[in-house]
Amino acid sequence: MYPWQQAAWERLQQMRERLPHAILFHGPLGVGKADFMETFAQALLCENVRPDGHACNACASCGWFLQNNHPDYRRVRPEALEDEPAGEGEEGGETATKAKSTKAPSKEIKIEQVRALGDFMNISTHRQGLRVVVLYPAEALNMPASNALLKTLEEPPPGTVFLLASNSLDRLLPTILSRCRKFALPMPAHDEALAWLKAQGVQDADSWLREQGGAPLAALAEAEAGSREEMDVLLHFLANPSVEASLRAAEKLAKAQLSALVAWQQRWLYDVLSVKLSGRIRYYPRYQKELAGLAGRVATGNLNRAIKAANERRAVADHPLSAKLFVEDMLLEYTLCCA
Repeated sequence: MYPWQQAAWERLQQMRERLPHAILFHGPLGVGKADFMETFAQALLCENVRPDGHACNACASCGWFLQNNHPDYRRVRPEALEDEPAGEGEEGGETATKAKSTKAPSKEIKIEQVRALGDFMNISTHRQGLRVVVLYPAEALNMPASNALLKTLEEPPPGTVFLLASNSLDRLLPTILSRCRKFALPMPAHDEALAWLKAQGVQDADSWLREQGGAPLAALAEAEAGSREEMDVLLHFLANPSVEASLRAAEKLAKAQLSALVAWQQRWLYDVLSVKLSGRIRYYPRYQKELAGLAGRVATGNLNRAIKAANERRAVADHPLSAKLFVEDMLLEYTLCCA
């Protein structure tokens, strides 16, 4: 659990006496929802919970949990995250592990994974305690899996608690939302997140944090990767759009993660509009000159059209027919609005 989650943890403890059968933890990408949820799952299964609500880390149940073999615990997530530790894989798969076979691992939670919970929930618990199911990211549920989960949530087995995490509530079925108690995990304050990043030894922490929208774990991951090459290719184009430049940039970005490209563009457009209206920059202070130049020459109506197009594109970024064509179309559309 992270320093900025202490207040949320204390709020969560107030729910322990009348624990709902399903809790949906929601908040921005990169704030640590999966780690928070796993910490709570261990505490629910612990046989000697501490006064502050944390697990003791000493009982047999904690031993099983920490070794990933607790008989009353199941974790459900996409195949693409299965080889990752139980941490920020929750955050929607900004990175994906390599497949052990030639077939790319699925980024969806499939109906077979939800149905597999049936046997788990129909047998008695190991020590007459709770069963806990952790599922993330909830928006990775495909439609058949969503419907299968909904049936379980409508008639929850006794003694079973579902803990779900989502980066985007609007991508979930309203019927699933209505059957979960929603619990917000907000973005930490900038100064708090910045102090944590510096404590991890991150250089240029403020820039990394701003570029990731204030999400400290996303900022840490990008800083450890140590490269802004793809981002800088995109931002250089966004500062100087043209048809020729869009085709050159698309060639260089064809293998980049599409959801990340769209997110970077969305933040850039926010900064341009913010500079135009208030003179402030939130995400890309390194590009102050370029942002100011673009804000001075692009009409507000064109910016609003570009923002709307980027928002619509984000909804399909995970399932493009062709990655290269997706990038070309995105950059050409931006050029029409902002060149």
